[in-house]
Amino acid sequence: MLSSLPLQVMLYFNVYYFPVWCLAEGIVLHLKYHLLPWYYQFLLVTAFLILSLAEGFRLYLGYLGNLQEK
Repeated sequence: MLSSLPLQVMLYFNVYYFPVWCLAEGIVLHLKYHLLPWYYQFLLVTAFLILSLAEGFRLYLGYLGNLQEK
């Protein structure tokens, strides 16, 4: 199997940008949380957790599969 250089570059930079995105999204969520109805609060927190876990898992699998050439 061959590794993909564009995918390697994307994964490399995304590993560094993901914590920045997570922090910015968390700050915005904190700032507008109290202004929303309870069902939007629940949906926003749920979506944030699912997206964060999925992105972390995707980066982990991409790192294992492409960057380590396995």
